[in-house]
Amino acid sequence: MPDQAATVDAAHLAVGGRRVASYVWQPRLPAALSPRPFVHPVRTLTGTEVTEMMPADHPHHLGVGVAVADVGGANFWGGRTFVRSRGSVLLANHGVQQHREWATRTSAALVHELRWTGPDGVDLLHERRRITALPVDDRCWALDFTFELTNITPVPLTFASPATNGRPGAGYGGFFWRARRGDGRIHVLGPERSGERHLHGRRTPWLALTGNHTAPWTLIFVTAGPQPETDPWFVRSRDYAGVGSSLAWTCPLVVAQGAGIRRRIVTVVADGRLRSRQIADIAGAVVAGSAESGRLS
Repeated sequence: MPDQAATVDAAHLAVGGRRVASYVWQPRLPAALSPRPFVHPVRTLTGTEVTEMMPADHPHHLGVGVAVADVGGANFWGGRTFVRSRGSVLLANHGVQQHREWATRTSAALVHELRWTGPDGVDLLHERRRITALPVDDRCWALDFTFELTNITPVPLTFASPATNGRPGAGYGGFFWRARRGDGRIHVLGPERSGERHLHGRRTPWLALTGNHTAPWTLIFVTAGPQPETDPWFVRSRDYAGVGSSLAWTCPLVVAQGAGIRRRIVTVVADGRLRSRQIADIAGAVVAGSAESGRLS
């Protein structure tokens, strides 16, 4: 069971008067989990939970958030670090994402400033994060998650992953959603392909997970903003259920001093197991609707 102390200081998002998500912005977590703000639980409109926090298989998976395994040598993902020629080892290299200031805090939108601080206490990144809850229809709503990271060190800063450090296929790092697996099979769908094997590491405008449980659900992840399909998808459906966008899949991402990166993922949270045509229609509507609403304010 998750440590209840980790869920103190939560801000709540609602759609149509229904609480659909809680954002823990000042978590109290062990250093080895790379403490960071996260969204959990996320629920469908009928109340089905679709996130997991601190599961036994990966205690450092914290609902929905931004996590990177290697930023200038600091671990902002949590858990072990993959080291070439040594494998995955537990190091004292965990960073922390710290809330600094609210810009907006309502039941519809959360905007705040964060600092990413390395294990030596040095600030590496400034982040501005916006999370909004948007109504879609009577079956689903959308979690709109945007983050902007700026290098505040005096030198270029490298974003890497276990894949770029020598572990094939493990290109995780960026936006990440740990989904609730439950007792049923997880299906992975994309625009032209289906299945984890065909979509893991692919660049597609959207990707969906469906859970065939007692209370079935669908999650549709859409890359939004001025540069869609920027990052490959990291997807897991067999050993656990999770989806992320990878900042460093085949090679490290180097960000110059004072420069930054911006990513936006809109996730539609639906009751029921939607079919491919329904998913594609919803994803298309999200892409069209996000074109003019992508600015972070």
